[in-house]
This record gives sequence, structure tokens and C-alpha cells, in this order.
Amino acid sequence: MRLLGLESRSTFQSWKRGAVAAIPKDALERISYVLGIYKGLQILLPKTADEWVRKPNKAGIFGGRSALDRMTSGNVADLYVVRQYIDAQRG
Repeated sequence: MRLLGLESRSTFQSWKRGAVAAIPKDALERISYVLGIYKGLQILLPKTADEWVRKPNKAGIFGGRSALDRMTSGNVADLYVVRQYIDAQRG
């Protein structure tokens, strides 16, 4: 929910059931970043992507925290930063 910027559990549950009338622009932006992050990690680290996201990271943008910690801060800008980092690693 935090990755998508949702505050309402009922909205999240509705989305999971496929009952989506309209998706706010902020949520669409977040979904785009999450999908890009997922795709990039599947290309870079197909077998260890899930582990990488959860492990502490020494890269400066993470400050010793995991990518997931950075992404769940609540700021859409943090999703952008992680996406840019992964894209840069891909070259």
C-alpha cells in the first residue's frame, strides 16, 4: 500500500479484486516506477532480485538501508531514484 501511496485498505482490497474505477495520477506514476524497477531487477538479477531489494545496500543513495526501505518511505521521488539507479546499473 505504501509503494502505491494508498492510505485506504479498502481501496487496496478493491484493486486486488479488480474493482478499479479510476486510478489517481500519483498512483499511476508509482505503478510505472514499481514495474520499471521490477523489470530492471529481473534483467540484472533474475535469481536474486527479491533478496537484493531487502538487503542493506552500500550505494550512496541507500545510505546502508535496503532499496525497499527507500521505496517505502512514502515519497514518489524515492521510487524515481531507485528506478534511475537500477536503470543506470543496466547501462
